[in-house]
Amino acid sequence: MDPIIVEFDVRTSPGHAFQIWTEKPSMWWPRSHTVTGDPGLTVVFEPFQGGRIYERGSDGTEHEWGEVVIWEPPLRIGYLWHLFFDRSEATEITVTFTEIESGARVKLIQAGFEKLRGDVASERRRRTSDAWLELTAVYRRALDT
Repeated sequence: MDPIIVEFDVRTSPGHAFQIWTEKPSMWWPRSHTVTGDPGLTVVFEPFQGGRIYERGSDGTEHEWGEVVIWEPPLRIGYLWHLFFDRSEATEITVTFTEIESGARVKLIQAGFEKLRGDVASERRRRTSDAWLELTAVYRRALDT
């Protein structure tokens, strides 16, 4: 099964784009795409290989979303991703931030859907692809603030 690829240009440096993706996801990640929907939650990427990705609710409760497997600031991050699913169903996401004349090109690749069962894989890939289009639009707006 083909991976999801989402690619777009932003008018900021790769370093700033990487920083907003990894250090400030709470400012752009919609609460509708979290476990709790808590308006006061924080999204955390621990900044090292092996670091956790999780949401922390305003009450301190944490929900795991994934694990950092590549940490190469400001150019690349890779992680196992299992938000809403069991860790055994994690897919792999790589996001690169490449300098271009007008700023940075951000490229997200999400792979690993083929390890899921038949129709489940196709449906999850379709829903996830739609979600990334929405999420990356919100991310791009956050870079403009």
